[in-house]
Amino acid sequence: MERAVPILPVTDLRLAHAFYVEALGFSVRFTHSEDETTGLLGVERGGLCLTLDCPMTGHGREACVALEVHDADALYAEWHVQVPVLRAPHDEAWGARTFDLLDPFGNTLFVIGPPSGASTAAPVSGVA
Repeated sequence: MERAVPILPVTDLRLAHAFYVEALGFSVRFTHSEDETTGLLGVERGGLCLTLDCPMTGHGREACVALEVHDADALYAEWHVQVPVLRAPHDEAWGARTFDLLDPFGNTLFVIGPPSGASTAAPVSGVA
């Protein structure tokens, strides 16, 4: 299943965890933080998925959508000849292969697939 996952800016991952997980009942899909305050926190509840990013910089107008796909490299091969790409695919420390581009309005499309060498049978989900 491929889907779009909103990325929302937050100012403190601990506060975001308290609100989304403890108060609203979301579960943690993944987290990547060196200080428990800044970094990434992925949450889900049923079919609802969000990524919380602190600090959220470098993403156009600071509006971003993550596209979870089966094969980031295949989409890069198709899209980079059609539109400018900000960053070529690379493996992330948190367990995915990503690249990003801006739409004509300044919004970032952040493409997330399985890391190099992983199965492409399903899009990345619940990344470490």
